[in-house]
Amino acid sequence: MLARLAENLFWYGRYLERSEDLARLINVTSHLNLDLPSGISAGWEPLIRITGNAPLFNDLGHPTDETHVVRFLLSEDSNPNSLKATLEYARENLRSARDLVPKDGWEQMNAVYLKSTEQLSGKLSKRRRQDFLEELILDCQQLAGMFQGTMSHDHAYDFILIGRHLERSDMITRILEVRGYDLLPETAEDLGPFESIQWMSVLKSLTGYQMYRRHVRSRVSGSDVLRFLLRDGQFPRSVMFCLLVLEDLIEHLPGDDDRSLRIVTRLQRLVNETEVKNLRGQRLVNFMDQLQIELAGTDRAIRQTWFGSES
Repeated sequence: MLARLAENLFWYGRYLERSEDLARLINVTSHLNLDLPSGISAGWEPLIRITGNAPLFNDLGHPTDETHVVRFLLSEDSNPNSLKATLEYARENLRSARDLVPKDGWEQMNAVYLKSTEQLSGKLSKRRRQDFLEELILDCQQLAGMFQGTMSHDHAYDFILIGRHLERSDMITRILEVRGYDLLPETAEDLGPFESIQWMSVLKSLTGYQMYRRHVRSRVSGSDVLRFLLRDGQFPRSVMFCLLVLEDLIEHLPGDDDRSLRIVTRLQRLVNETEVKNLRGQRLVNFMDQLQIELAGTDRAIRQTWFGSES
């Protein structure tokens, strides 16, 4: 398989995962603001920080209200990380490698892109926005399932999975960094009201609420949520699960110089050995920053080894 096509599939996996994650974040934030009592809001500005778009958003001078933040994240032409742009990138990367994937998968991706572009070109009411995002989440999951069930599980498929799990682990750390900093201050006396409701929203943004209640079986608390989303090796949207998948996939690829594998195993040790109960305030931010730096290093090592790319 040509390095260029492998890279296309890698980025298709990343962009499809990013689209689903962004859709879920916006919907969960909408529900959270409805669940909180009148006069209390989780705000929309954290979504700008989670997605790493604060500098661009601030340069545009938009207020951080729901209307402007959601429009920026969904369809702002000047935002290269908008949902509209991300879906276009996913489609274009899959189109470039469509000879390696099932025809039905390419046609489904193209249909999802065209349908979403049409919806995002108009004005979405809150009700229509919720329906659109829920449908998009299902479309992304259907695409993932279609490839799992109809595509040969060879190296081409491996690169899709590597892209998906690298993107997913990065998003988990971003959510935990931003939400955790607000919800886990340096001292317990500084805890804000309705903490449990907001931690529930963190779990729901990663579709983890039901599995958390099944396995942890305690009231929703910050340290337990952190431990579950960082270390649970059986939940598909935990950092550890993603790292275990990445380790297995990278080990079986040809031509690895061990750089990416060493980083992944170092990340596993870091996640396992860190005392979660001590992650509060700036310590939590520093820890998540460290994970993100290591994940970025994994990305660079993968691209240098298999794609000959560093950009």
